[in-house]
Amino acid sequence: MMNALLIGLIAGIGILDERVLGASLFGRPIFLSVFVGLVLGDVTQGIIIGAQLELVWMGIAGIGASTPPDYVTGGVIGTALAIMSGKGIGIALTIAVPVAVLAQSLGVLVRVINLYFSHKADEYAKTANFRGVTMMLWIPTGLFFLSTFIPTFLAMLLGANRINIIVNAIPKVILDGLTVAGNMLPAIGFALLLDMLYSKKLVVFFFFGFLVASYLKLDITAVALIGACIAIIINLFMGNSSSKNQSSINEESTHEDNNLTEGDIDIE
Repeated sequence: MMNALLIGLIAGIGILDERVLGASLFGRPIFLSVFVGLVLGDVTQGIIIGAQLELVWMGIAGIGASTPPDYVTGGVIGTALAIMSGKGIGIALTIAVPVAVLAQSLGVLVRVINLYFSHKADEYAKTANFRGVTMMLWIPTGLFFLSTFIPTFLAMLLGANRINIIVNAIPKVILDGLTVAGNMLPAIGFALLLDMLYSKKLVVFFFFGFLVASYLKLDITAVALIGACIAIIINLFMGNSSSKNQSSINEESTHEDNNLTEGDIDIE
């Protein structure tokens, strides 16, 4: 019961990221899964599963009125059930992705309900009822918290024994297939991220990083440091070039100011 309550609180606090807590990125799977692993006594698996789930969802963002899959609920439940069942990342991905999609519908419902409180806040604002406005702002926050806390808490109440029964009932060939499919999902996450960041001017750096990692066998830290050095060098050259251009423009402007025209000469 205590573990279910703590994990439910982790999910509830995680959904408040970018709503009340600012854009702290605390709600990302790579952070929440670590705390789930800490509660369940397996931080190592929490880090591994969280990193894998982050690769899947790293390119997902809510833009405009769109509602992305609820990676908070999916990530927390997937990580917790995977650790409790002892089946690893394969089960985590199998559970997390569909749960995130299902929780997305619950998130849409909460947003629709919150519209009522937004309009009520407008009415209170017209009458200078600041207490009412404050309440209308905090109630939606509480609904968002409950939309992740309750499903996560109920999922944890099922317990590891029932989860193991469900997992063991799945044929091994299906589990192996899901594991292989799960290993391919990070590629989809990178593809989504690349689709957002793609630029004809910058795509050469993407292939440069790929070639460096593939042929020189460097890890991600080394590639990131090389990329940082290249960015600094380019910035220095571009900065010098911009300074020279600005200096030449200023010199031309000064030269034009020093040239007297017929209108400038006052002949008495």
